[in-house]
Amino acid sequence: MALVEVANLKKRFGDVRALDDVSFSVESGEWIAIMGPSGSGKTTLINILGGLDTPTEGSAVVSGVDVGRLDEIGLGRFRAEKIGFVFQQFHLVPYLTALENVMLAQYFHSTTDESEAATVLRRVGLEDRLTHLPSQLSGGEQQRVAVARALINHPSLILADEPTGNLDEANESTVVHLLRELHAEGHTILMVTHDPSIGGLADRRIELAHGRLSQITVYSAEDEARFDHVLEELWLCAEVGRRARLARFHSLDADPERTIQRLAVVGLVNVQDSEVELTERGQRRARDVVRRRRLAERLFTDTFSIANAEADSQACKFEHIISPELDERICSFLGHPRTCPHGKPIPPGPCCPAE
Repeated sequence: MALVEVANLKKRFGDVRALDDVSFSVESGEWIAIMGPSGSGKTTLINILGGLDTPTEGSAVVSGVDVGRLDEIGLGRFRAEKIGFVFQQFHLVPYLTALENVMLAQYFHSTTDESEAATVLRRVGLEDRLTHLPSQLSGGEQQRVAVARALINHPSLILADEPTGNLDEANESTVVHLLRELHAEGHTILMVTHDPSIGGLADRRIELAHGRLSQITVYSAEDEARFDHVLEELWLCAEVGRRARLARFHSLDADPERTIQRLAVVGLVNVQDSEVELTERGQRRARDVVRRRRLAERLFTDTFSIANAEADSQACKFEHIISPELDERICSFLGHPRTCPHGKPIPPGPCCPAE
């Protein structure tokens, strides 16, 4: 089960539809950026997931809990046990020290542990600021106190609403670096941001417009290349009738389990009992990758007379930058070859004549 399941979520304020039939899911360990113009429903969505607001229709399930069905007591317990909040406004109690502000979150969890609170503040680089009041801290330091407060109860989900919105460039960089470290450690983060560069750091970006959702997968070029390598390997396994298991990908990827999980989240692979197979969408993408690779190999060997070893190396780089239009032009230029220099079949494209 996904950590977060949002289904047909709607929220109305009078005649205004803040959220209109929004559905998506989030796997444990994902970093999701929620983006969109002002008034698109981003904060409303975060507030519902965090139990600060209730949906008009639909459901928001976090860690198996349908938030909209909880009463006030249940919501308080849910927020204390399941959610870590980081807001644009730091919401620190002005007369409490950094340590006491973190311990206050523990209090709402029905326990306090000063040493644990101090450890979390050290985790965010504030070991010399434990006894400082918020007024004695910079904006970046206050936000790091807020992050420590969000982490203290070991939440299932960290919800961050424009956490860098009030910070200068240096402090923004510090907080973003901290969020990246938390993500690398396996924390699940849903973050509202207006900054595309920050949104691009996430595993996926969910864009809202007028309360409705369009989901766009955003990965770095390096991530996309890793995905293509895994999909290509799955295609090659299928070509020779060989099953592909997770262990096979350790030589291709530094963190194959996470890469496979990402591919599964976007519907490119299925995983069952450590066996990985391409979905229909995955087959289409893998087919395109293999076609580009083998066309590039043929281009380098036939046209530029490059030796096979170097052609293979160059084709591996080239396959990630060939557009569909260039793919067809290369194929036509080469006379629609049916095999690569190694004799393996080149999947036909739309430009290829029917057999």
